[in-house]
Amino acid sequence: MCPGGKLWSALYRFAAAATVLTLLSLHTVVYAQNVSVFAAVSLNEALDEALVLFERPANIRVVPSYAASSALARQIQSGAPADVFISADTEWMDYLAERKLIDVATRSNLMTNRMVLIAPAASSVQTEIRPGFGLSQMLGDGRLSVADPDSVPAGKYAKAALMTLGVWNSVERRLVRGENVRAALNFVARGEAPLGIVYRTDAYAEKKVRIVATFAPDTHPPIVYPAAMVVGSRVPAARQLLDFLRSQRARAIFEKHGFIAVR
Repeated sequence: MCPGGKLWSALYRFAAAATVLTLLSLHTVVYAQNVSVFAAVSLNEALDEALVLFERPANIRVVPSYAASSALARQIQSGAPADVFISADTEWMDYLAERKLIDVATRSNLMTNRMVLIAPAASSVQTEIRPGFGLSQMLGDGRLSVADPDSVPAGKYAKAALMTLGVWNSVERRLVRGENVRAALNFVARGEAPLGIVYRTDAYAEKKVRIVATFAPDTHPPIVYPAAMVVGSRVPAARQLLDFLRSQRARAIFEKHGFIAVR
């Protein structure tokens, strides 16, 4: 190829690359603000869906981090850069409030949930949850999967329910303790535990498990999901996000996933 041909070839490749970059830039959304949300892992699917409705119209990008409420609260205490915290119980929100790490004026309760006994989808086990029911016998040689009852909200609710029903002592030494409620769910979904106790919304999100029975709300403390801004957040959109999560549009999404919205 002549030198002139090489020059035209190089110019063509440059123009083609520039065109591709231009087309890509047309599909790149530049958000006015970013909001970091630390949220209980049981909210994963519902919150992700709600955020789709919020982000584009508001021109705000929300970056959620999901884990056990206990782990998230401790991360915030250690200085993790969060703008909004959504807990699965009031205790971990209170924990941060006592340390003046949340803006209490922005705090509100978003929703509630139910605790359920689950088994692998192929299991035929049946029971009625009542005082003294034979949970230990139902486990056979297996273990009961729960979130860590020493710190994780779902585990604490599960322990309270079993203590109220008088069966905690029979299974206390037969637990598989998950680091969060989704870990407890996965032990049952994979068939590594014959039974587990999780939120109803977690069972709805996993096709490999089925709900055996539901715990009565009066067997454990009320399940509450409070939300608040984290002290030190300098993102005005954090308050806008909290307002959206209390809106009818967001409540409808949470309810679709099995939560009970606080009105």
